[in-house]
Amino acid sequence: MNTNQQYDQVITGCKDIFLKKARDYGTAWRVLRTISIVDQIFIKAQRIRTIQEKKEQKVSEGIASEFKGIINYGVIGLIQLELPADAPEEMDIAGISPLYDKYIAMAKRLMEDKNHDYGEAWRSMSQESFTDLILMKLQRIRQILNNEGKTLISEGIDANYFDIINYAVFALILI
Repeated sequence: MNTNQQYDQVITGCKDIFLKKARDYGTAWRVLRTISIVDQIFIKAQRIRTIQEKKEQKVSEGIASEFKGIINYGVIGLIQLELPADAPEEMDIAGISPLYDKYIAMAKRLMEDKNHDYGEAWRSMSQESFTDLILMKLQRIRQILNNEGKTLISEGIDANYFDIINYAVFALILI
């Protein structure tokens, strides 16, 4: 399989989880503000890091499950950035599925462009590095929020979410 096929395979599994949870819970995540989404991703990334360091886990869901959650919360973060504050909290699956696809397509395009320039260097990286990079991107988003969403030279919150999604996809491909 090539990278595009592997990417699509990972995303198919993540989207399936996303849509099943939407059927179970609706779009309860619509109440989350950016900092809360960042914290949800942080919890998952921190759990991965703890498991990596302790080399054991006591909760049955493994590292792969956490990376899938990171991808889905990254998409949620991007959707939340797009929707106006007065958008309805409850959205139907027919409405959120295309939004999911839109942001994944953007993330994949970014991955393809970076792979062109970097020659798929990520294939030589460790799972620990992906976890650390995700945690760093979360710190960057927190700093942007502290700066009231303004940056002088750096990319915005959305760019960090896209990178988080792609790092998690890479980690899942390598698993």
